[in-house]
Formats: sequence, structure tokens, C-alpha cells
Amino acid sequence: MDARTPQPVIGGGEAGDETQQLRERLEQAESRLLQLEKMAAVGQIAAGVAHEINNPVGFISSNLGSLKTYMERVFAVIAAYEKMEAALPPEHPTRVEMADVRAEVEFDYLRQDIPDLLTESLDGLARVKEIINDLKDFSRVDDGQRQEADLHRGLESTLNVIRNEIKYKAEVIREFGDLPLVNCVPAQINQVFMNLLSNAAQAIETMGRITLRTGADEDWAWVEVSDTGKGIPPEVQARIFEPFFTTKPVGKGTGLGLSISRDIVERHGGKLEVSSTVGQGATFRMVLPVAGLPEKGG
Repeated sequence: MDARTPQPVIGGGEAGDETQQLRERLEQAESRLLQLEKMAAVGQIAAGVAHEINNPVGFISSNLGSLKTYMERVFAVIAAYEKMEAALPPEHPTRVEMADVRAEVEFDYLRQDIPDLLTESLDGLARVKEIINDLKDFSRVDDGQRQEADLHRGLESTLNVIRNEIKYKAEVIREFGDLPLVNCVPAQINQVFMNLLSNAAQAIETMGRITLRTGADEDWAWVEVSDTGKGIPPEVQARIFEPFFTTKPVGKGTGLGLSISRDIVERHGGKLEVSSTVGQGATFRMVLPVAGLPEKGG
């Protein structure tokens, strides 16, 4: 064997163990950074898409509102003609012709259906506006700046963003307490909410419940996400926040969601904990300092 060929460190030796541990930490840090960069990129894209959609939705909504008003005026004119028609003898050619046209175009049905269609369309656009606003709130690009945030609003916007992922799996029950505004980076905390809510939905095999509880004391605010899923065995609970640890099939999960969530919470000076009984679901509890992290040196 060529003496110049580097020899791998095998097994024993403190130096070899330390080198291997350092490599693993570097790999974990790189993967976490990559995942955080992806999350930031997705947030920027989502915010941009929401902004672009908002403009056409605005003028469509305005146009439909005007159209509804115009149709009401048209029907008022038609009602006046109907009074004139009623004054004609039943056998009058004009009255007969108008009756034939009304029957041919199914006017009585149109008069009922057109307002209903316009109302439903306006309601649908209002829902789109709500989703856009929630998406902008969820993915707010704030350059990591801390601000006073309403955690209840963050939960609601996140629920709207992942509505389709949850609505076929669970009924969402809110047991909200009084929460003060919390000093945090809202987009990052919303990412934690998304991970916890997605995991809760995935833990439920058929239709179940996801319960959101909140509360606070003078210095701390807390949020709990509980599900009625299959629960988490003790040996999994012990490793659930480890980077790359996942019980999902290969290709179905990175094992970074909960690890990154805990990192986010801890960077805010808080903690993220789990409690579970197999067969009875799981509860994740996030606790955050209301005032945020103390000033350095304070």
C-alpha cells in the first residue's frame, strides 16, 4: 500500500472520536442551515405570490360588486316593463311574445340564480383575500426582526395556510386563554406552529381532534398543540428532537422539522416539550418569554 495514501481513523483513539463527532456536528449544522434557508426562500416566494395575487383579486372584487349593483338596476327596469306587460290584454301580441321569450330564456330562474351566483362569487373572493392576508402574515419577511406579535393571530393564519392538510383529518378545538403580545420573530414562530400542526394531523390515522390551548402568566406565554393520534412511544420521545431522527418512511421526512422548531424556540429564550401516552395522542408545549430574550450583559 502506498504510504502516501491517507489512512482512515478506525474505532479507537480519542482524536478519531472527536474528529468524527466534529464532522457529524458540521453535517447537522449544514443541514439545519440549508433547511432554514429553504424555509426563508419559501416564505419570500409565498409573500411575493400573495402580493401579486392581491392586485387582480382586488379589481375582480370591485368589478363583481359593481356588476351586482348594475344587475339590481337592470332587474328594476325589467320589473317596470312587467307592470306594463300586465296592463296589456292576455291575447295582445306583445304580451304573448314577451311570455314566449321569458319561457325560452327561463327568466324566472335567471332572476333568482344571478344574484345567488354574484353573492357566492363575492364570498369566494372574500375567502381568497383572507387566505392572502394569512399567507402574508405567515410568511412575513421581517429580516429576523423581533416585534410584538399576537400568537393567536399566528395560529389562525397558520391554520388557514395548511387548512387542506388538516380539515380531512381533524376537528380543530380552540381553548384560548388571555395572551399578551409576545416579543418574537413572528415568521419563525409561525414555522413552529406549522410543524406542530402538520405533525398532529399526520399522527391521526382517521378523523380525530387537534386541540389548541394557550395561556400566560406575568413573564411567560405558552401554546399547546394536542392531538388524538396514535401517541409516541417513550423511546421515540427521548430522540424526537434529534436532527435527522424520523419514524417516517424514507423520502417522507427529513427528521429536521422538530429539531429546527426546538432551535427556534430556544433562540427565543423558550422551550419546547412533548408528553404522550401510546394510543392516547400527544401534546407539544411551547413556552416563550413575553418580553423576549434579555439584553446582553443585563
